[in-house]
Amino acid sequence: MLLPQLNDPKQLKSLSIEQLNTLAEEIRGFLIEKLSVTGGHLASNLGVVELTLALHYCYNSPRDKFIFDVGHQAYVHKILTGRKDRFDSLRKQNGLCGFVKRAESEHDVWEAGHSSTSLSAAMGMAMARDFKGEDNKVIAVIGDGALTGGMAFEALNHIGHERRKLMVILNDNEMSIAPNVGAMHNYLSRIRSDRHYLRAKDEVEGLLRKIPAIGGRLAKTAERMKDRLKYMMVPGVLFEELGFTYLGPVDGHDLTTMIDTFHQADNVAGPVLVHVLTTKGKGYKPAEADSYKWHGITPYKIESGQVLKAVGNPMYTEVFGETLIELGRQDERLIAVTPAMPGGSGLFPFSKEFPGRMIDVGIAEQHAATLCAALAMEGMKPVFAVYSTFMQRAYDQIVHDICRHNANVMFAIDRAGFVGADGETHQGVYDIAFMRHIPNIVLMMPKDENELRHMMKTALEYNEGPIAYRYPRVNGTGVALDPELRCLPIGSWERLRPGDDIAVIACGPMVQLAEEAADQLKREGIQVGVVNARFLKPLDGSMLQGLARAGTKMVVLEEASQAGSLGSAVLEYYAEHGLHTVSVELMGVPDIFVEHGSIKEQRQLTGLTVEALCGRIKSMRAASSYPYGKTTTSS
Repeated sequence: MLLPQLNDPKQLKSLSIEQLNTLAEEIRGFLIEKLSVTGGHLASNLGVVELTLALHYCYNSPRDKFIFDVGHQAYVHKILTGRKDRFDSLRKQNGLCGFVKRAESEHDVWEAGHSSTSLSAAMGMAMARDFKGEDNKVIAVIGDGALTGGMAFEALNHIGHERRKLMVILNDNEMSIAPNVGAMHNYLSRIRSDRHYLRAKDEVEGLLRKIPAIGGRLAKTAERMKDRLKYMMVPGVLFEELGFTYLGPVDGHDLTTMIDTFHQADNVAGPVLVHVLTTKGKGYKPAEADSYKWHGITPYKIESGQVLKAVGNPMYTEVFGETLIELGRQDERLIAVTPAMPGGSGLFPFSKEFPGRMIDVGIAEQHAATLCAALAMEGMKPVFAVYSTFMQRAYDQIVHDICRHNANVMFAIDRAGFVGADGETHQGVYDIAFMRHIPNIVLMMPKDENELRHMMKTALEYNEGPIAYRYPRVNGTGVALDPELRCLPIGSWERLRPGDDIAVIACGPMVQLAEEAADQLKREGIQVGVVNARFLKPLDGSMLQGLARAGTKMVVLEEASQAGSLGSAVLEYYAEHGLHTVSVELMGVPDIFVEHGSIKEQRQLTGLTVEALCGRIKSMRAASSYPYGKTTTSS
C-alpha cells in the first residue's frame, strides 16, 4: 500500500507511472470508504484523481499555485498534502472543511464555495508574481460547468489580452452539479466528440512546417493559410483566438499523457489552456451511473450504493416543488428559472410536467435575474429559484433590473439560514440585510411548510412588483397542509401567543424555537408572547405600535445576520415613529462567518437555542426597563 506512507506531495516525484496508477486506485478506495460515513462531494473528486496526481507530480506546491474553482474537487489535493488522517472529521464542526481552506494548509492558496472565480484569482496571482520578479507556476483548475459563469469569460478576456504565463486546466466532465447547458457546453461537446482532432492538428502543424519562410509575401500567405486551416480543422480555435495556446483534449485518466501535456505547456511563453476529459464518479459504478445524485451525497452503503437518509418530514424544498406544480396548473404564465440547480431547488418534478416552462441558464445568476426581469415585463410570471448564498452574485441585477423597474419577479430563496456541513461559503444569513433596503420588494418567510404554500400563492397573485419568500434547508415541521391555497394580507404578522410583558418576534424556524421556549417558561410561571413576523418587509406597523403602547419588552429572534436584518428593521421602525421608550433586544447571527458543522451546532455557536432565549427573557424580566434600542449580541 502506497497511500499510508504518503505524507508530502514531494514523495510523488520518486514514484513510477505504474506506482502512480496504483496510488490512484488506493485514493479512490479511500474516498469511497470515508465518504460512506461522512458524506460529501464524491463524484467530482473521483473524477480528478489522476489529474491531481499529475499536478503534484509535475509541480511544486505551495510554491506553484494550484487554484481549484469552487473546491468540490479538492479532496484528492487534501489527501496528497498531508490531511488524509483527518478525513473522519470531514465537514464536521472543527474538522476538515469540504472546500479548500487557506487556514487549513499552506497548499490551499485560494478558497471559494462559489464557482467561476478561479481564473480571476489565477490572473491576480500571476500578475503579483511578475510584479515581484518571481518565477513560480500559476495553475487554475476549472470545470466546464463553471466556465459558463460570466466572471470566467471576463477573466479569459483579460488573461488573453495580458498574455502572462499561466495555465488553465479545463476539467471537462460534461457536468457541474446538474447536466450543463448552453452554447459553451455544446462547443466543448463538439471538441470532445471529434475523434480526428489530434490527427488533424498534427497534420496542420506538419503542413505549415513544410512551408519555407522565404520572403515577406510568402510568410504572410503562410499565416493566412494557417488561420484558414485552423478554422477548418481545429475546434479549439475559440480559446486560441482569445489568446491562449490550446492543448487537448487529453484523457484525464491517462497519467502519462497528462504529464507529457503539462511539460509541453511549460514550454509555452503565454497562457495555455489544457482541455482534460474526465469521468465524474470514475471508479465507483453508482456514482458513474448517476453523477448528479452522487455530486454531494449523504452517508451510504458502499456495496449497494444505498443512501442512508434519516426518516423525517418532507423538506421545505420538496414542498416548494410540489406546490409550484399546483400553481403552474393554475397559471400558464408561471415559468421557473434556475441557475444550474434544478435538482437542489426541487424543480425536477416541475420540469417533467412543464418542460417548456422550466429554464436552466447554467451557472449564471446575474443573467438569470435580468432574464426574469424581462420575462416579467412582458407579462410572464417568473419564479427565480435560487439558493440564498448564490443570490448574492446577482445583487446588482436585483437592484438595477428587477426592483428599479418594479418587475413582478417571484424569488424562491432556498437554503435561507444555516446550511450545516457546507459551511461559511454557503450560509444563507445575509439575504434579508442586502434585500430589505431595496425599494419596491416584498420579503416573506414562513413559520412552517403550510405557510410556505400560502406565501407561494400570495406571490403568484401579487402584481405590484418583486416579491420573495425564503425558506430553510431543513425538514418541515410536519403540520397538515391545507388543501386550498390562499393569499396572505401583505405586511401582516401573526400573534401566536399572548403576553403583554415580554414578546418574542421571530421568523422562519425561529418561530418554533420561540414556542418551545415559551412552553418551557410557562412551566416556570412566566408568560411570554410569540409573534410570527412572516413579513420581513413591509413590517406590521399596527402590531409594532400595539406592542409599544402596551409597554411590552421584545426580543427579535432570527437565523440571519443580526446587522441589517429583521431586528434592525424593528429598531428603525421605532426610531422613525419617535417611540424611544420601547425595550428591544436582538438575537441573530453575530458579526462572524459561521463555519461548517451541523445546523444544531451552528445555532449553539451563535446562541440561537431555547436555553439561550429563556436566559435572555429571564434577564429582561429581572432588569429594570431598558432605554430605547438596547441590543446585545447573541453569542
